[in-house]
Amino acid sequence: MQAIEDMLGIAVVDLLSFAAGLVALLVMFAVYQAALVRDPMKGRVKSLQGRRDALKAGLMTTSKRRSPVKKVDSVGALRALADKFQLLQKEQTAKVSQKLTQAGLRSSDAVVIYQVARLTLPLIMGLVAVMLFYGLGFMPGHEKMHSVYSAAAVFLGLKLPDIYIANIKQKRTDALRKGLPDALDLLVVCAEAGLTLDAALNRVAKELGRACPELADEFTLTSIELGFLPERRQALINLSERVDLPALRGVVTTLIQSERYGTPLASSLRVLSNEFRNERLMKAEEKAARLPATLTVPLILFILPALFVVLIGPAACKVADDFIGKG
Repeated sequence: MQAIEDMLGIAVVDLLSFAAGLVALLVMFAVYQAALVRDPMKGRVKSLQGRRDALKAGLMTTSKRRSPVKKVDSVGALRALADKFQLLQKEQTAKVSQKLTQAGLRSSDAVVIYQVARLTLPLIMGLVAVMLFYGLGFMPGHEKMHSVYSAAAVFLGLKLPDIYIANIKQKRTDALRKGLPDALDLLVVCAEAGLTLDAALNRVAKELGRACPELADEFTLTSIELGFLPERRQALINLSERVDLPALRGVVTTLIQSERYGTPLASSLRVLSNEFRNERLMKAEEKAARLPATLTVPLILFILPALFVVLIGPAACKVADDFIGKG
């Protein structure tokens, strides 16, 4: 205990109290999240309606009767800071905007928050590290490493926004990959029923609203763009750019060819659906095949020691008692 106090410069009682409070807070947050019933489509309808209004405004700029829409800027201070440091230049935000869109963050405010976070987080975490190490004397006895820890905090602050966005993007891409075969089956049914592509996408989005809200969101937005954009092909290209998924790009290519050459849509989508289902089944079989090798380490670390104690423990105790008795 004294060694911990000497190393961290904090009393063990204070450290345990802080840890207990943090654990209690996390438990309460987990219980709240488990008890909270969320609507996966909440907020998506409003976002899609905003996209519809934006498309209308772009196509009807010549209308004189259209009243100007006043938009409240909720991140005005951050936007002013970004403009001051020239963080919103077109060449700087093009790739950032595409990356955020692929993560499901389409708002222009998301670009502002991301750019400001990349600017300020390294400074904030660096200042906090300097205050802890040099101001409060955190971790005494390791003064030579304080500069390294401070530099690591700055680097972590620089990478945190990218790590967060990459995590969101990966989870969203996995959800889209899982729901795509079912969506293609529904598209095949809608195409064979005689629905147009716009109506089919709307119908599939309604059916998948609960099971896969991410894919339903993308299909609804594509349907809106198909109805408002001058070129229908551009709406499908936008779908492939918003989702970083090779399988969905194949679907978009099929839809573009069907729109351009008039090829049968149902048969092409059925072939793609079967391929994606086989791919998903192969990935599941691959995970199942890796399971024995994955379980080897937990088996060695947690199960075998307990088994050895149960099997060898009584014999070892008896041998120890015999030697002590003879001594």
